[in-house]
Amino acid sequence: MAAMLQPQIILLKEGTDTSQGKAQLVSNINACTAVADVVRTTLGPRGMDKLIHDDKGSVTISNDGATIMKLLDIVHPAAKILADIAKSQDSEVGDGTTTVVLLAAEFLKEAKPFVEDGVHPQNLIRSYRTACYLAIEKIKELAVSIEGKSLEEKKSLLAKCAATTLSSKLIGGEKEFFAQMVVDAVIAIGNDDRLNMIGIKKVPGGNMRDSFLVNGVAFKKTFSYAGFEQQPKKFLNPKILLLNIELELKSEKENAEIRLSDPSQYQSIVDAEWNIIYEKLDKCVQSGAKVVLSRLAIGDLATQYFADRDIFCAGRVAEEDLQRVAAATGGTVQTTVNNIIEEVLGACDIFEEKQVGNERFNIFSGCPSGRTATIVLRGGADQFIEEAERSLHDAIMIVRRALKNSTVVAGGGAIDMELSRYLRQHARTIAGKSQLFINSYAKALEVIPRQLCDNAGFDATDVLNKLRQKHALPSDYWASIDGCLANAVAVVMSGINFRLRLHNVLSDR
Repeated sequence: MAAMLQPQIILLKEGTDTSQGKAQLVSNINACTAVADVVRTTLGPRGMDKLIHDDKGSVTISNDGATIMKLLDIVHPAAKILADIAKSQDSEVGDGTTTVVLLAAEFLKEAKPFVEDGVHPQNLIRSYRTACYLAIEKIKELAVSIEGKSLEEKKSLLAKCAATTLSSKLIGGEKEFFAQMVVDAVIAIGNDDRLNMIGIKKVPGGNMRDSFLVNGVAFKKTFSYAGFEQQPKKFLNPKILLLNIELELKSEKENAEIRLSDPSQYQSIVDAEWNIIYEKLDKCVQSGAKVVLSRLAIGDLATQYFADRDIFCAGRVAEEDLQRVAAATGGTVQTTVNNIIEEVLGACDIFEEKQVGNERFNIFSGCPSGRTATIVLRGGADQFIEEAERSLHDAIMIVRRALKNSTVVAGGGAIDMELSRYLRQHARTIAGKSQLFINSYAKALEVIPRQLCDNAGFDATDVLNKLRQKHALPSDYWASIDGCLANAVAVVMSGINFRLRLHNVLSDR
């Protein structure tokens, strides 16, 4: 009998959750729904902001889905995937982070009754994939292209895209002002894919309308040494030298050992140190540069030396700012001052240092390459400016994506309702359980207009019924919710002049 007993093998550590099957699926769905409920009320122009206070004591006020999901300390593994979806959307498209979380959670919520009734998940997934493929094809069919339009028409459409993105943000009250600024910044960098070519600098104080765009580079005045005030603060058509070396008097290290046979030789060592720094500075002056920037320190000796020769210098310039200056002015960062030729020097129309609020800013404008832009943001509280920066980041990403993909669809729940109608109609042509599953997918798409109604204080059932009626007509496929109106009205936006939202489904996917 003893020989027949099998020894117990423990593979998992004590306390491991081994739940599986239907109960675990339902648990995963409930966790994802709970996460979606956190960001649900932030959707749309009437969405509310969330105040998040973390363990370190820092406070964040935001209605950006990706930011909120990033700050939530999510433990549940399935809910973590929902947070990853928001992050992926933020890095790929820039906006629509709340939308993807709501849609993903709603698809799961609609699947929950079928899972509880014993439907195999594979059957559900197969139907959902079919519905997804049909929806993407329908979006491509409905999307409006902005290819072949004049620059002014493109700018107008892109400004509408940016304004729609900003309408649900903290700076929504000034969306037209910032939308135009964003469009100008994105067009300034052209086809450059590097997002860091658009710099956003925050200066507390003033109001939002005090914000401005620099067609070039602007950065905060760096740490300055004695003699800095004697340097000129404005140049027309200056040559710009970019360095990655220290211009300081370097004495020997404390533990250095020098053996001298004659004490008088000590002076020659001191002179050698001075000669090295003066030789470097002299070569900088001989290059013809009127502005010298370095990523490393430029000491008080060099600062005074340059001031005496009417040259502006700035040391400890941030790496990102230095690279943007290089891209804008056409200069190249040098690691030595030997053999500096004309080709490695940058140029711009105007360089000046001016006061912005309580800060001094170095501004390079009229740059020859024109591949950079800087937005200087003004505002009250720090949290307000931080949220404004996040909002502008979303708008910049959207405009870049619209320029690349050149197809857009209407927002306000219009595309969601049209896809829902199309999938319901398609489901009637299918026999078997798939009809129910595709219907549930279609119903899940209605979560966006429904949530927009809830957040605006409208009667969601009443407005959705009006929308369904309008979308049943072939000509009204751009009918959507105008959350900015005082009463619940489904408006038809015709032609190109509707409020735009980015076509998030990429054509190459």
